[in-house]
Amino acid sequence: MSEPIKVLADNRRARHDYFVEESLECGLSLLGTEVKSVKAAHFSFQDAWVELSQGQLWLRNVTINPYKQAADDNHDPERKKRLLAHKEEIRKLQRKVDEKGFTLVPLKFYLKKGLIKVEVGVVKGKKEFDKREAIKERDWKRERDRELKR
Repeated sequence: MSEPIKVLADNRRARHDYFVEESLECGLSLLGTEVKSVKAAHFSFQDAWVELSQGQLWLRNVTINPYKQAADDNHDPERKKRLLAHKEEIRKLQRKVDEKGFTLVPLKFYLKKGLIKVEVGVVKGKKEFDKREAIKERDWKRERDRELKR
């Protein structure tokens, strides 16, 4: 029997600002106090992005608040975190990012079998009219569902 996935945080802003082409599940290399803070959902990744350098994935601009019970032995809240993925997956992402307009952003943090995972999306930026079109589509679906309920 599979253990359910517990979502710690979802990056709804990324889904609003970008078209998600594909996504990939990655592990996250953290320190002990960082793990405790993330499991308590004391972190922010609103403007986060993923950097590809030297064949590795790095999570940038994620703030993990210091763990309150760890007095002096706490972590740096702004340090870059390494994402864990297979080499072939990283190469595939590198090829996608080399195409014009694509970037990598974290879409979701979740627990799977007690381990912290990050869903990384290969995304392309939306223009203003694309955002308005998505809002119209969402409103139309909501209105249609209301009419069908009656």
